[in-house]
Amino acid sequence: MGRIFCLMGKSASGKDTIYGRLIRDPKLALSPVVPYTTRPIRSGETDGENYHFCTDEEADAMQAAGQVVEMRTYQTVYGPWRYFTADDGQIDLARASVLLIGTPEAYIQLKEFYGREHVDGLYIYADDGVRLQRALDRERAQEKPRYAELCRRFLADEEDFSEERLAAAQVTRRFENVQIDTVVGEIASYISLRSQG
Repeated sequence: MGRIFCLMGKSASGKDTIYGRLIRDPKLALSPVVPYTTRPIRSGETDGENYHFCTDEEADAMQAAGQVVEMRTYQTVYGPWRYFTADDGQIDLARASVLLIGTPEAYIQLKEFYGREHVDGLYIYADDGVRLQRALDRERAQEKPRYAELCRRFLADEEDFSEERLAAAQVTRRFENVQIDTVVGEIASYISLRSQG
């Protein structure tokens, strides 16, 4: 039986880079889970690779059909954007362990849907100043930078990833992203250990 490994962390903590490195590691044999979102696609993103980009109507239809495992809605400066994991065949624990990116709230809902014994939460953290600079550099590279949304998201992370929220979700595995090779190695070792027993 496979496991679900849920990477969590504030904006620009390095989750996407770490996710990509772990997915490409053949020794871990993890299947990717591509989440869905109603937010606009950013330059450099590919539909079906970074996210499944969908309309609000498509998200509503999937929810009505009982296909939504967990959903989060963020009130952005551009209106509500939804992010969600769907029961669309990507997670098949009889076949393989999977890796996805989520939040403490998503982690709770994944445990409720699949059973807590099958889900591991991995919290990635980095210095706030480093995260802010990374986020600013990433946004500056966009065709239409959304600086106001960057600021909203940065501040919202303080609540979404507060110690109280992490404790309520029972997130205990923490990895500091100071040096990318080191943190990827630490997480890969943890996943290998958990996958064996």
